[in-house]
Amino acid sequence: MRGMVTLKSEAEIERMRASGRIVAEVLAAIETQIGPGVTTLELDRLAESIIRGHEGARPAFKGYGGFPASICASVNDEVVHGIPSKSRRLEQGDIVGIDVGVLLDGYHADAARTFGVGQVAEETGKLLAVTRSALEAGIDAAQPGARLGDVSAAIQNLAESAGFSIVRDLVGHGIGQHLHEDPQVPNFGVEGRGLELEPGLVIAIEPMVNVGGAEVRTLQDAWTIVTIDGSLSAHFEHTVAITEGGPDILTRVA
Repeated sequence: MRGMVTLKSEAEIERMRASGRIVAEVLAAIETQIGPGVTTLELDRLAESIIRGHEGARPAFKGYGGFPASICASVNDEVVHGIPSKSRRLEQGDIVGIDVGVLLDGYHADAARTFGVGQVAEETGKLLAVTRSALEAGIDAAQPGARLGDVSAAIQNLAESAGFSIVRDLVGHGIGQHLHEDPQVPNFGVEGRGLELEPGLVIAIEPMVNVGGAEVRTLQDAWTIVTIDGSLSAHFEHTVAITEGGPDILTRVA
C-alpha cells in the first residue's frame, strides 16, 4: 500500500490474469458476431453467457453503480458506457466499442476494443488503427521506474500527431479487488511527471480518441457519453501489471 495505491502480489496478479483471460475470450467471441443487423443486446447476452460459463465468474459491470448490462456497447459518436439495446442494430460502416469487465475469485480485469462493422471509411479505419497504437504506446511506456506521465504522454503524442483528439474528461484507472482504484491514468500528460510505476501496480490503460474535438457530454440515460460535435470516437483498453521485466498484459488469451 502506498498512499491509496495498492500494489499486488504475484498471486493476486495471477488471479487477475484468470479474470483477464475471460475478458479476452468475450472480446474474441464478440468480434466473430459483429456485423450489419446484429443488435448490441445480442452481443451483451453473448458476453454474459460466456462469463457465467466460467465457474465463479460474473460480469463486473452488471449492477455496478446501477449499470444494467454486462458490457458497454458504444456506437459511432458514443465514447463509452453505451447501454446495450434490442433497438440498437449495427449498420454497415458503423464502429462499436465493446468494454468488458470480469470479477473472478475476488479480482477484476477490464478491457475494451472498438470494431468496425463490415467495411468502414478510410478515416474511420485510421481512427481505429491510431487508437489501438496509442494503447500499445502507453503500454510500452509502462516500465518499472517510469512515471505515470510517461504513459499519458505516449498516448497523447501518438493520437494527436495523427490529427485526432484525446478525451480529457475520462481516464484509465487502477484495478484489483475493486473495478476502479487509484491511481487515475490520464491519456494526456507530461513525461517524467506523476506517480512512479512500481512492480505490483496494476492499471487499466484506455485511450479514448475522437476524430473531432475532445469535448464530451452525458446523455439523458445518465450513462452514455458522446462527443459534443457528433464525431466518431474509438476506445481500446487493456489491464496491465507493472513487473520487474516490464509491462504484462493480463487481458489476453495467451
